[in-house]
Amino acid sequence: MTGNPSANGHTPVPPAPAERMHLVVAGHVDHGKSTIVGRLLADTHSLPDGKLEQIRALCARTSRPFEYAFLLDALKDERAQGITIDSARVFFKSPVRQYIIIDAPGHVEFLKNMISGAARAEAAFLVIDAQEGIRENSRRHGYLLGMLGIRQVAVLVNKMDLVAYDQLAFERIVREYRDFLRDVDVIPAAFVPVSGSGGDNIVAAPSAMPWYAGPTALEVLDSFQPQRSAADEPFRMPVQDVYKFTAGGDARRIVAGTVESGTLHVGDEVVFQPSGKRTRVRTIEAFNLAPQRAVSAGSATGFTLEQQVYVARGQVATRSAEREPCVGTRLAVSLFWLGKRPLLTGRPYILKLGAARVSAQLEELHRVIDAATLEVAESRDRVERHEVADGVLRLAAPIAYDNIDEFAATSRFVLLDDYEIAGGGIIRAPAGQPTADQRPPTPSLFVISALEESDCRATAEALETTLRGREVPAYLLGTRGEVGHLAAVAQYLADAGANVVLSAPRLLRQDVHQLEAALGSDRVTAFWIGPDTAIGEPGGIRVASTDPASAAREIHAHLEDR
Repeated sequence: MTGNPSANGHTPVPPAPAERMHLVVAGHVDHGKSTIVGRLLADTHSLPDGKLEQIRALCARTSRPFEYAFLLDALKDERAQGITIDSARVFFKSPVRQYIIIDAPGHVEFLKNMISGAARAEAAFLVIDAQEGIRENSRRHGYLLGMLGIRQVAVLVNKMDLVAYDQLAFERIVREYRDFLRDVDVIPAAFVPVSGSGGDNIVAAPSAMPWYAGPTALEVLDSFQPQRSAADEPFRMPVQDVYKFTAGGDARRIVAGTVESGTLHVGDEVVFQPSGKRTRVRTIEAFNLAPQRAVSAGSATGFTLEQQVYVARGQVATRSAEREPCVGTRLAVSLFWLGKRPLLTGRPYILKLGAARVSAQLEELHRVIDAATLEVAESRDRVERHEVADGVLRLAAPIAYDNIDEFAATSRFVLLDDYEIAGGGIIRAPAGQPTADQRPPTPSLFVISALEESDCRATAEALETTLRGREVPAYLLGTRGEVGHLAAVAQYLADAGANVVLSAPRLLRQDVHQLEAALGSDRVTAFWIGPDTAIGEPGGIRVASTDPASAAREIHAHLEDR
């Protein structure tokens, strides 16, 4: 007998009706994940009225056999191919609690979608085909669930009808897969033999398997414990934007975002990390709602400040009276890679965490693991597609984050390669201080000015191309706008880890001083292209050449010397 006898025959105490749990259903392609969820919904009468009949009628019109998976695979191309492409989300209510069930794709090409679904889950079902047995994605999904910190896992051995409900076939899978999960730090709550197509052991105990005395899939589901409410955690709100209103004398500046955890009250002192700027909450704002005194996790909201401070997108609002997040530029991480090109040490990528975007490099690679076989490779300088790794990421600018053991939402990141999400992972801990030769240069603002707009624009473009060719993150900003606006945009880009090349014709010394006040004098270097002029002393460094390519080389040589 295999299973969790302690869970059998005991009725969990119903919690408050508002309790919800996110559950992901994962496993290899065609192992029956969607069928299990569809059968669970049907057998507990959780479907909308007429939904089951609608799908049966559709199958009849298209001369296809009815499958319970069609209750979830609602996209046309998914029905045509018979695989789950996106992470379908369905709502379900048992006598114990409400559920949001995420049916994750099993095909190796859609691992990215599976991970995005699993990242929101508190518990998981791992599905294995009893006839086909354990496959590479069975192992890979188990590894990724462990890496994402999901500890409440049950294994459903599906399609038992295809092996004549054979106990030995079930127990063989249990032995092999339990050993694998133990190696990736996942201890399953139960192994449950089921048949999604026949409904055996999904909700009702199976008459076809008298040798099994453990819980049904539904009983395992109801035995899982919800995580601590995010509202009870320290306050974290990634800043998505700052809105300023001017119509009708409205002078509000609203700091907007979605509260990931905790609660914020009017009058609370907030600290924006990583800048460390402090002020107090004046009002809490919401669209078309009465004024609020507090806001909690899960709410999209905004608030105004008693004392105005400059806040950039990507910073994290926290409460001063609570545990602070970590702030740093070197992160010890576990990551997975799904990009078409390998992840290389020393190459620049973009890291996204919450609303923050910052240039990042893989500085150290401790080990690379084949998630399907658990083979470990050391002394590598790259991570290939579908591999996972432990190492150190070095960022071009500080970010605020939490360790995975403290709070998941602000510890999970993604990596972009050429504007595409190519990987991601979790932050384990700060990686410590780098040595002098490891410290990333502070992102800077390089101001290119001249009498004629065409001269400074061409030189700025040439300098940006030169910097990018040497894998230095750089962003060209070309405008004749108001200097205060230029400073705000430049600071936002620099905080994201990019050096900013600003093309600004006829910029004067007082303008440069205003930029230095916003970013810091050590982060602003001004270059004047061409001979002296009569418009005033712009300050900065004179560049003799007016040829854009030559001027850019001269500027780059100065920067390298500095």
